[in-house]
Amino acid sequence: MTNEAARILVVDDVPDNRTLLTRRLERQGHSVVECENGQLALAQMSESPFDLVLLDIMMPVLNGYEVLEEMREDPRLRHIPVIVISAIDEIESTVKCIKLGAEDYLSKPFNPVLLRARVGACLEKKRLRDQEQEYLKQIEDEKKRADDLLEVILPKSIAEELKRTNEVKPRRYESAVVLFADIVGFTEYCDQRAPDEVLDKLQEMVYAFEGLVSEHSLLKLKTIGDSFMAAAGLLNDDTDPKIDPVLNSVRCGLAMISSLDSLKLGWNIRVGIHTGPLVAGVVGHRQYLFDVWGDTVNTASRIEEHGKPGAVNLSRQAWEKVSSYFECASTQTVAVKGKGDLQIIQVRPR
Repeated sequence: MTNEAARILVVDDVPDNRTLLTRRLERQGHSVVECENGQLALAQMSESPFDLVLLDIMMPVLNGYEVLEEMREDPRLRHIPVIVISAIDEIESTVKCIKLGAEDYLSKPFNPVLLRARVGACLEKKRLRDQEQEYLKQIEDEKKRADDLLEVILPKSIAEELKRTNEVKPRRYESAVVLFADIVGFTEYCDQRAPDEVLDKLQEMVYAFEGLVSEHSLLKLKTIGDSFMAAAGLLNDDTDPKIDPVLNSVRCGLAMISSLDSLKLGWNIRVGIHTGPLVAGVVGHRQYLFDVWGDTVNTASRIEEHGKPGAVNLSRQAWEKVSSYFECASTQTVAVKGKGDLQIIQVRPR
């Protein structure tokens, strides 16, 4: 039984009855508010919280049965425990009150010891219910935080599939686009700067790139050191015929180069883009990662690696899909181990 002080509402149309109950409850350390009818009681409960209500049945304006009905229908009030204290000593009245949601029923004149025990039991039950609700709320808050974090790590549709089925089936895409953006001379830059300066600038660049990727309907996959990797044509939204994943990727790459000028970081980047088939899926169990694999990924990486700084470098396959939108600024052919001669095309807007 709880010894904690509670806020209790005493509802009775007889002043002497209210005074008697109030004195006994206040001697137990509780705070008491009195009401002379059901209508005033409901108004009090709506204005401020109570831990318990001691309710008479026979009252003017609204009787005790009507108060219980109103409380049961009101989500704000139905959780407040009610002990009915009434001169109606009939089993039918007791049953009716319990069905309407009352926790207990005492007949007048009441036994003070029994009243104290019933009040203590009701308050303890409410305390445990409140504690349970708080735990449930904490669990829901933690679940929401976990869900929000999962949707930061993974694409929304992938995160929803993982939550729904506890797994993500790998997918094959026949016409995906992979974009790599890499800072030129970053290793040497790191060797000559303080770690805080390097990280601050890198964070500023990545933040800007994330915004551009989202704006152009691409999906950021990951950063690998100073290399930023994104893809298009992987999500359900990318099947929209109005969205051209190669065109959007090239525009995104040009915007990345332009953004570095406005950020004034003193860096230059190479952007490499290739399109083709690949496999995508989620790896890891404790730390999830949505990733892509295949020759398309490898080729995009090689194009970026061998491309020209300050330019968007395309494979022949990517260039053929956007040649009507851009001009060929220059071309180069490089010998790549395992691939032979690889043609790389630099573009500029028409």
